[in-house]
Amino acid sequence: MALGADRYTSRADTLVFIGCLLLSIAAMGLPDRLREPFARALRQSVLAPLLALQQQTERLSASLERYDAVVAQRDSAALAATFLTELRSENQRLRGLLGLGPRLGSGYVPAEVLHQAEPTNALTFLISAGRRQGVKPLAAVVRPEGLVGLVSSVDAQTSVVVTWAHPEFRASAMAADGSVYGIVAPHGTDGPRAWLLELQGVAYRQLVPDGTVILTSGLGGVLPRGIPIGTVVGVAGEAEGWERTYLVRPAVHPAVATHVMVLTGPPVKGDLRSLFEPGGGGPTP
Repeated sequence: MALGADRYTSRADTLVFIGCLLLSIAAMGLPDRLREPFARALRQSVLAPLLALQQQTERLSASLERYDAVVAQRDSAALAATFLTELRSENQRLRGLLGLGPRLGSGYVPAEVLHQAEPTNALTFLISAGRRQGVKPLAAVVRPEGLVGLVSSVDAQTSVVVTWAHPEFRASAMAADGSVYGIVAPHGTDGPRAWLLELQGVAYRQLVPDGTVILTSGLGGVLPRGIPIGTVVGVAGEAEGWERTYLVRPAVHPAVATHVMVLTGPPVKGDLRSLFEPGGGGPTP
């Protein structure tokens, strides 16, 4: 009986289809004055649910397109907000370099940090200035905050810079008031204090309070006098009755150095500390 019912239903669908086809042919054969009222009556009766469904589908499609557009705008705004802080920080650093240049006057070369000089050594980097720009080995590399490192080797258009974190870095240093002299070296390359410096060779009887600013001393003729190196943050160790070693927090972290200045000659004489102070003027004789 189920099979007979299926056959009956299939036959009825075929008859309905044939009837619709005949009505369509007959409607197409009607004159214009009769065909338009007949079509209007069909749209308002039989086809009305289908037309309403089509209209809702079109509205849904338009809503989805607007939703996708709003989501894309929101994502773009969120992405821009993510980089906004970094862009502001970068602009601030570039303004600092622009302010340092006029204070130096001459004898410097601006350069961009390109990438690590060696893939396995994160303590050196390559800059976009070399022999043709007047860069020489052992030239000081600075930022407005202070010392970044030294030029170790020079090519025609690029140079390799050894940062203060490199195990071979050394600099003659002093306290800002000139009361203490010593040698600054990296504290180490491993552990939580890897990105700190040491002020070595300070006499045991001389105490250096926390917060003391450490500058280059100019002794040895490699680095000019008065470039900020960092700030004392504690005692690293001591040899009883002989000397103390102090921990120094660097003024510049190599990771933030995207643009630097290379001091290429001796046009600036005297103490440079005033050049690195906000609103500083010329060098101190």
